[in-house]
Parts: sequence; C-alpha cells; structure tokens
Amino acid sequence: MKVAVLDITGKDTGRKVELSKEVFGIEPNDHAIYLDVKQYLANQRQGTHKSKERAEIAGSTRKIKKQKGTGTARAGSIKSGVFRGGGRMFGPRPRNYSFKLNKNLKRLARKSALSIQAKDSNLVVIEDFNFETPKTKEFVNVLKALELDSKKSLFVLGNEGNANVYLSSRNLKGSKVVNATGINTYNVLHASKVVIAESSLEGIESNLSK
Repeated sequence: MKVAVLDITGKDTGRKVELSKEVFGIEPNDHAIYLDVKQYLANQRQGTHKSKERAEIAGSTRKIKKQKGTGTARAGSIKSGVFRGGGRMFGPRPRNYSFKLNKNLKRLARKSALSIQAKDSNLVVIEDFNFETPKTKEFVNVLKALELDSKKSLFVLGNEGNANVYLSSRNLKGSKVVNATGINTYNVLHASKVVIAESSLEGIESNLSK
C-alpha cells in the first residue's frame, strides 16, 4: 500500500512511501482490539474508591432492643446497614483493576487498529518537522493546514527530537502526540485521523512485526 507524503502545510511533496502489509494491511481481529482497549481503560482507573462498612462507623455498640417479643426483626447494632446512618453493605473497596495481556496479542490489536484506519483512508503520512520553541499556535497552524483543527487527531512522531512539538500540543484536547513506541490501540481508534511522521514508520513497523 502506497501513501503520498505531505508537508506540514498539507501539500503533496510528490513522494510516496510503502506501508507494510504485515502492519497496515492485516485482517483486523476484533477480540484482540477489545481486550487491549479494555486493559488500557482498566489501567486508567485509580481503584481508590472506598465506603465505610459497619465496623468503621462511629456509633453505640449496645444492643438497641431486646431480642424477642417486639414483633419485629431482631437487631443488635445501630451501625447495621439496614438502619439510616449505618455502614454500607457490600460497598466498594480499594482494588487494582489492571490485568495482564501477552505481547503478541497486544501487537495484533495494534496492527488491527492501524489496518482499520488505513482501510478507511484515515492515515496521513507527513514529513518530519519540529519547532524552535514550544508554541501552541504553531501546532494549531499545522492542524489547520491538514484540516484537523475540528477533528480528533493522533500524531505519531519519531523517537527523538520532538520535545517542542509534544509541548506545543499539550493544551489541545482534540489532539495527542506520541512517539513510535508509545502507540496504543485505544488512541489509534479514538482518533479521526492518524498522522504519522515519515521517520516513525520504520519504528512502528519494526516494533509490530516482531
């Protein structure tokens, strides 16, 4: 699959690059995508939720009424969850939501995501670029030139020399910048367009073709 290379003004440079069929042209595996996205979202959860149970509630420990003869259910503590102000029954406790996936499945999921975007013509390859200083306005100009200012976008750059581009994009909610090793299934599918720097293609293909 050949894709035209654009510059940061959105113009065709007249060059084309060949995208690997092993990474950008496979039959997508929906279940692998589901598991990888599920793991990504699970890892975002802090798991610090906590409610007080009856042992943690401040209150009297005396038996609130006699055991028999009242015509109602027996009750031994005002801190029981059946009473107002009592502890919560089966409430949330701190826990770790993360789970493990093997590397081959994660590679398959990421190749599937990239293949979906390539099939839908949502991949854009651009020349390498950088800014002299971090400046959000310059990054916004790049988005406008590529007609991405009103769309969600993912920029995949090379692994070195892109600090100013990353810093320039941090204030923009609709755009995300990662390097070739930081690509993941969720971000690829969450973006309307995936913009790949020319120098990062080799890194993406080498990482996912193992």
